[in-house]
Amino acid sequence: MPSASLSLSVLSQAPSEMAVALATQLREGTKKAHTMAENTGFVTCFLKGVVDKASYRRLVADLFFVYSAMEEEIGKLKGHPVVGPIASDALNRRATLEADLAFYFGADWRQQIQPTPGAQSYVARLHQVAEQTPELLVGHHYTRYIGDLSGGQILKNIAQKAMNLGEHDGLRFYEFDAIPDEKAFKANYRETLDRLPIDQATADRIVAEANHAFHLNMTMFQELEGNLVAAIGKVLFGFLTRRQRTGSTEVVAA
Repeated sequence: MPSASLSLSVLSQAPSEMAVALATQLREGTKKAHTMAENTGFVTCFLKGVVDKASYRRLVADLFFVYSAMEEEIGKLKGHPVVGPIASDALNRRATLEADLAFYFGADWRQQIQPTPGAQSYVARLHQVAEQTPELLVGHHYTRYIGDLSGGQILKNIAQKAMNLGEHDGLRFYEFDAIPDEKAFKANYRETLDRLPIDQATADRIVAEANHAFHLNMTMFQELEGNLVAAIGKVLFGFLTRRQRTGSTEVVAA
């Protein structure tokens, strides 16, 4: 498969009688979970420009384990009728995370990092789904990659300013060099989701799994809060997180 394109063979097919508007169902069906994730203490502080480098690099390490598992399993399933069409090497994050880990930890970063319990649970779930019900990986794929692509530049700018980093130093994760037109890519992705050969029952299960993916992400974020509080103090942390914010997906569709 070309790295910067989705499955053209699927996009060229007429929608089947079982085709469902999965893209819309995923967007609408995960709004509450998305808002909950954005209101975790770590993310709330991040979006307000308060980022502790020690906590952040721990998150980068966790994401390395998560994306390594996801990309390993997706790579095995490129011929799968449901998973294969959304697979795109242009989205892969493992190499960018490796570059960021080398920046934060040094050349021997592999010897320094371990997944947190939350990351371990996330990785275990990805492997379990891939083995037992691979079509549910679509929910994980959508939750992570499209979220990264949609908010990447904003999050990169926040992290760069908050940690006083260079343009690319420790920020490669947010850069999708193989996707020159993100808007067109996301439109193509949504069309591909809507043409997947699934019925409504399967769509419901994919949406449920996407919500579970959000909760797995929330667990990882919550594990970082102790370090963040230690870095910025309880008073500032409480001030920054005292009010719930409206989730980004509740304001503007992705």
